[in-house]
Amino acid sequence: MRAQFVLSEIGIGLRRNLTMTFAVVISVALSLALFGGALLMREQVSTMKDFWYDKVNVSLFLCNRADAADGVKCPKGAVTAQQKEQIKADLKKMDIVETVYYESTDEAFKRYKEEYGETAIASVITPDQMQESFRVKLKDPEKYKVIATAFAGRDGIESVQDQRDTLEDLFDLMNGMNIAALCVMGLMLVIALMLIVNTVRVSAFSRRRETGIMRLVGASSFYIQMPFIMEAAFAGLLGGAVACVLLLVGRYFLIDNGIALAEKMQLVNFIGWDAVLAKLPLVIAIGLLMPAVAAFIALRKYLKV
Repeated sequence: MRAQFVLSEIGIGLRRNLTMTFAVVISVALSLALFGGALLMREQVSTMKDFWYDKVNVSLFLCNRADAADGVKCPKGAVTAQQKEQIKADLKKMDIVETVYYESTDEAFKRYKEEYGETAIASVITPDQMQESFRVKLKDPEKYKVIATAFAGRDGIESVQDQRDTLEDLFDLMNGMNIAALCVMGLMLVIALMLIVNTVRVSAFSRRRETGIMRLVGASSFYIQMPFIMEAAFAGLLGGAVACVLLLVGRYFLIDNGIALAEKMQLVNFIGWDAVLAKLPLVIAIGLLMPAVAAFIALRKYLKV
């Protein structure tokens, strides 16, 4: 009988405040969708870093005749055959080095033509203008500075470059988008909490007569508060469910179909459905508990009879 009474009170409260309940559902849904999206964005950045950092190399560009003629970067002249052999031998001795690949000027020219053959400058570039290089695969990409310290400024070496630098701008942009999403999520969360508290206040005020009678006949505070808490929890649960749908639709539309980033950006290792599904229970749990706790705190002040 008590359970039936509590459920009936929940239904009455939701009907009385239908517009505000709808606003709570939408606010909770948007804030939790942004929260889930921020978590997935952070995981996507982490996945991309693991994928790309494992593939990039450290490049040791050797001095060519043009560098030697310039006299700034290579004041001691172009690299010699003996210097190349010594550099390669020293690289292979290092424990952090996994593989060493030598790229000749002809190979560098061929690769340049494949990548930039359509540009105007590609038509005037000649093989002798290209740089020989050693492409070094490290066992731990984070130890790039060991290579840079050991070989930068050495005779025959024009520069040491970590290919990860070309990816950092992309990762910084994605991290910035993630922070922006979290800020908007925080704003939406505050709005949702304010709506929840206001909804509870209105609901408690509209039923102050009933709650006063229940207090007089000996009903406990928890029993009186339960319908209001359940109303807020139900609205939050609906918002969490809507947020889960938005995350699933977003993943499907952005990556699999619609925009279909997985087809257009095949070199990017996108997060799978398992990553999205793993976040849904957390979204549901927050959607359920957050309004319930907010309602409980608000009721301590507004349900005093």
